[in-house]
Amino acid sequence: MSPKISVVILAAGLGTRMRSNKAKVLHHAGGLTLVEHVVRAACRIADPVDVVTVVGHQADQVRSTLVGYGVRFAVQTAQNGTGHAVMMCRELLAATPGWVVILYGDCPLLQAETIARLIERQKQSSAAATVITTVLADATGYGRILRDESGNVRAIVEQKAATPEQLAIREINSGIYCFRAELLWEHIAELQPNPASGEWYLTDLVEILRSHGHAVAPMVLEDSSELLGINTRVDLAEVDRIFRDRKARELMLSGVTIERPETVAIDAAVEIGMDTVIEPNCRILGRTRIGRDCRIGAGSIIRDSVLGDGVLVDAYTLVGASTVESDVHLGPFSRLRQDNHIERGAHVGNFVELKKTRLGAKSKSMHLAYLGDATIGPGCNIGAGTITCNYDGTAKHATRIGPGSFVGSNATLVAPLEIGEGSYIAAGSVITDPVPEDALALGRARQTVKPGWPSKRKAAAKPKQPA
Repeated sequence: MSPKISVVILAAGLGTRMRSNKAKVLHHAGGLTLVEHVVRAACRIADPVDVVTVVGHQADQVRSTLVGYGVRFAVQTAQNGTGHAVMMCRELLAATPGWVVILYGDCPLLQAETIARLIERQKQSSAAATVITTVLADATGYGRILRDESGNVRAIVEQKAATPEQLAIREINSGIYCFRAELLWEHIAELQPNPASGEWYLTDLVEILRSHGHAVAPMVLEDSSELLGINTRVDLAEVDRIFRDRKARELMLSGVTIERPETVAIDAAVEIGMDTVIEPNCRILGRTRIGRDCRIGAGSIIRDSVLGDGVLVDAYTLVGASTVESDVHLGPFSRLRQDNHIERGAHVGNFVELKKTRLGAKSKSMHLAYLGDATIGPGCNIGAGTITCNYDGTAKHATRIGPGSFVGSNATLVAPLEIGEGSYIAAGSVITDPVPEDALALGRARQTVKPGWPSKRKAAAKPKQPA
């Protein structure tokens, strides 16, 4: 069997300092759960089947979150430390020669390029393992790196066990390793529970390997922000900010204009084409894909949607789980609630709401309409105040409007309903029956005019003078 890169992701803990009923790794930053960021990075340097996530607390929820990534899982029923968690992967990975990388589900900022550099450093080394370290101005709370005369890692001492001299050391342990697989699995069983906590610590493996004549080499990472772990909501907010900054920078370098990027939130999986402009205070979320030469107006929110080229989204427009073809104009103040398909050149105007609706090419609904469960052909005009009455209190029903139809203002279309091609619906009509092609449908009472009626009413209401 040829050597492989395997990755172990430790994601079994609760994270009590988060003060949450949700497992720490399931909290979100940058548009994904923390553990998803780590898995995505791992899958860039290893085959997903060689990535093992150790689950424990809320294991089913973590598995469900990662089901689409193709990774495998090991279970740590009792959270007995990092060394014990890695032991849980032995059965899955011990027969695989090569290298084993240890990552953490609550350390999402580590980039795949850095992991690849760690692996390459280990491959070029005769050491049993390489550990990422970094130097901090304030190392309080972190395990300190103790080096030998050759510059290798002699030991890792935790804060509470360190002497005053050791506490002065500013090089800290990240906990992220690349091991030679055969040496890791050969010696991990030698770990012993810590007398104070009863937990097995992976850091103890450094001294165990050295006792067998094997070196552990350090790799100093200059950008310590990649190693930022998350223990509190304050940490979570800082990590989210870093992800947003990274994403905005990536997009701007690829040809996207972002006005006031510090006000914009764009999720990690979002894709945006060249020469698109993102105005201030936008949120572009989930797996949204936006084409070239678009403009996304200030305050707009777009989630899990696909926008073609040349789309104009005016200010404060909401688009959720919808497909918008090229050259469409949305907004301002439009809402595409879910499962809509807007065809090329259509226009959805201010205060128009759509839900599960297909709007045909070059059709338009410019003002104050609700179109739900509707299929509207190309070249239609939907007047202001139009609504499709799609819900009868029990079930939803569809409305179908043929190509080239004209629906007048304040029309009420009671579904299920079909309106034929080229038909007209008179303004103010309530339409309950099918309308054939090339027809005018009116559904309103005939107007009656009574001259002088207001004067007579006022006279009748005037108080009589006493006799």
